[in-house]
Amino acid sequence: MNFERKILICYNEPIRYYNNYLGKEINNEKENIDLSEHNFLNQIDNIKKILSKKYLEVNTLSVNSDIKTFIKKILSYSPDVIINFVESIEGNSNLESYIAGLYDILGIPYTGNNAICLANCLDKVRTKQILKSHRIKTPRYYIAQLKRIPSSTELKLKYPVITKLLREDASIGISEFSVISNYRNLKKQLEYLFENFNQDVLIEEYIEGRELNVAILGDEILPISEICFESLPEHLPKIITYEAKWSPESIYYKHTIPKCPAELEKSLKEKIEAIAKKAFDALECRDYARVDIRLNKNNIPYVIEVNPNPDISPDAGFIRSAAAAGISYEEVLYRITNFALQRQNYDTQVAM
Repeated sequence: MNFERKILICYNEPIRYYNNYLGKEINNEKENIDLSEHNFLNQIDNIKKILSKKYLEVNTLSVNSDIKTFIKKILSYSPDVIINFVESIEGNSNLESYIAGLYDILGIPYTGNNAICLANCLDKVRTKQILKSHRIKTPRYYIAQLKRIPSSTELKLKYPVITKLLREDASIGISEFSVISNYRNLKKQLEYLFENFNQDVLIEEYIEGRELNVAILGDEILPISEICFESLPEHLPKIITYEAKWSPESIYYKHTIPKCPAELEKSLKEKIEAIAKKAFDALECRDYARVDIRLNKNNIPYVIEVNPNPDISPDAGFIRSAAAAGISYEEVLYRITNFALQRQNYDTQVAM
């Protein structure tokens, strides 16, 4: 046990921000909450217990729009390190990076990725621009600005395409209707997304092929995980929808099966790992992140998402990859905490 360290776990209370998270008409009102945040809240007490085995003082603090009180409580506790699990402020994910910036202003080391990385990765266009500047393949795209439906000639994309909210994560707004094969259906889906989410929409060429998740912990690339779609009904597009991640009773959840390690030829595996690490570095990620990749019919990898501070619940994909590498859930938490403690030690030495 390290008696000299004070740990503060910061997180956001889940709150309904949108009327609809599913990206389609609602059939089951019970699933119409942001389960991506709600489910993780159940893990906070367990995380505190795990860290309390190693550190004498471990406390928790939730954040809402009352930032002044939040700051006062942080300063009153005076932690050596903050475990940063804040993903939004009252449901607004655009404010996630602001909290990391606040820690920087207060001069307190924190776990995970910094404010610039979080902001860049949340903005899908900025992510793509950075990836392209590093010559990393990512699907071609068009941005449909809020309330403006582009003409069919403006798009210059090959169907099928997939629609994604420009500044959201956790697959919010993604459903089976997100993969679209003609302009009429694209127009219909854009109108729906504009009405329900009130933000710009990314229209991206859909890469039909295998979907792979590459988890990175520090400098270690963990075993690659694949999402297997074989049992998914034929009429449904092979994608990770909001339901696939967060709605256990849904068809998507039951039929998108992770397999880790993925079965890949050595040369292809090494190529995917190299691209994932290059994307990780290009977005200036640190501590932990997950890079999502699609292989086209010729096994050419395309980076579709870079996820800083991904979900690390015990049943999450990141922890699955860690387990395949022989790293326990507890060890993941200890390592992430230690990364921040090392930064605290470095800052102290520099100040001296």
